[in-house]
Amino acid sequence: MTAGAAQQQQQQPGLRGKHTAFHAMDTLWQYQFRIILLGDSTVGKSSLLKRFTDGIYSDVADPTVGVDFYARSLDIEPGVKIKLQLWDTAGQERFRSITTSYYRNSVGGLLVFDLTNRKTFDHVKEWHKEVSEHILPHHMVYILIGHKSDLNKDRKVSRDEAEQLAADLGIRYIETSAKCNSNVDRAFELLTRDIFELMKMGEIVTRDGWDGVKSGLTAKVLYP
Repeated sequence: MTAGAAQQQQQQPGLRGKHTAFHAMDTLWQYQFRIILLGDSTVGKSSLLKRFTDGIYSDVADPTVGVDFYARSLDIEPGVKIKLQLWDTAGQERFRSITTSYYRNSVGGLLVFDLTNRKTFDHVKEWHKEVSEHILPHHMVYILIGHKSDLNKDRKVSRDEAEQLAADLGIRYIETSAKCNSNVDRAFELLTRDIFELMKMGEIVTRDGWDGVKSGLTAKVLYP
């Protein structure tokens, strides 16, 4: 598919299967967070999202073209339902001009690398720098994901190295496996809670013209 076709597809997000199905219950969320997954191609971003949203895993996955859309809600605390609007970005360089347009309208980012592929780990700082520059003067809440933890015998990045990188970037680190369903829900829940806590502190607020955080019909009043 050409980049032009991919861009046209991007302009109509949600044409991919049942992720577009909206139900009446979807209107009962207090807040909506837009989360974007970042990282090189083949690190498993789509696998993580399919496991988190649909509870399924497949060893065979088509590469993401442009941007795919997923959604799921989380009960973050009593009386507070957060709807997550999840964007799966293509890791290939030729789609970068398409995916960068989504950075500014996201409040959270999962920086994903493959524990069995050293190069994908080395590129994490580049992803972090690129996104951070595109969203200025705003900031994004990140979490670093070391994916494919089930392939421990093929590991090329140690936990100590990954934790040091996360510390350098000032973010959390967690290791996941979509295949074994290890820490997948926890990764998304941690990021969602971090964003919500920053909202309660008044450091993240809803703004006109910004889709990173939206208030629902029954939004809870937060007092910093």
